[in-house]
Amino acid sequence: MSNDETIDKAISNATGHEFKSLEFSELSGGSISRSQRIKGTDGRTFFCKQNKLPFLPFFEAEATALAQIADTKTIRVPQVITFGKTADESFLILEFIEEGTSSAKGQEAMGKQLAFMHRTPQPYFGWVQDNCIGSTPQPNPEGQNWIDFYREYRLRHQFSLAAHKGQTFNKIHDLLSGLDFFFEDYTPLPSLLHGDLWGGNASHDQRGNPFIYDPASYYGDRETDIAFTYMFGGFGSTFYSSYNREFPLHHGFKSRKTLYNLYHELNHFNLFGGGYASSAQASINQLVSELP
Repeated sequence: MSNDETIDKAISNATGHEFKSLEFSELSGGSISRSQRIKGTDGRTFFCKQNKLPFLPFFEAEATALAQIADTKTIRVPQVITFGKTADESFLILEFIEEGTSSAKGQEAMGKQLAFMHRTPQPYFGWVQDNCIGSTPQPNPEGQNWIDFYREYRLRHQFSLAAHKGQTFNKIHDLLSGLDFFFEDYTPLPSLLHGDLWGGNASHDQRGNPFIYDPASYYGDRETDIAFTYMFGGFGSTFYSSYNREFPLHHGFKSRKTLYNLYHELNHFNLFGGGYASSAQASINQLVSELP
């Protein structure tokens, strides 16, 4: 059975209606997995992500995250159709959402809906399984202490990966040992996070309604999601004002924004190299300078 036939059969089994692919169209935008739009002979279309065979557990984790976000009934995500593997690759099949254009109204709705998602109570920090951010493994052990979780399984984890690439950073000990300072009057509660919420993972459908995709979800401080929206832009002022009306950010977010985006700077270095190491070091320097 060819790869295409395997995918056709998986879609047929998942939907209960025979599916025969007519066309696979490559889509741009993904740097980790190959993305395609699959059009069937019956007019149905699906979104297909493909990667190497060992990537299948990460697709399974993404499917779990999308289902969890959908269960909150807050912000739209693509419906999971199925996932599996062909002889050569692993795959994830999702609902295909035709993109439209962003507007102030759509940004306002996105901020409100994301706030509702973050306000949905969760039982602990961590998640139901480990997953990945990009292609970087992301450990998610269950715990009740957010500062310890962020120190060990986000920052120290990324520092360790960088060290294996031969990259060291100054003042790591000062930062990690002083982490409590940034939480002196703030006690985060566990929220379901998107986990990788930059502008390329948020969009609007043809009716202008928001949706998010490509999650790297876990239960953590909701400020981490908001912080990453600033790193590459793409979110309007109405997004932030709408979010704050529903779920106001703590006044210490300004400093923690740098702390939380350090994780992504380190991850981008570990994925892509380049100037992200200097960006990460600048963030470390700034954070350490704020310590008493």
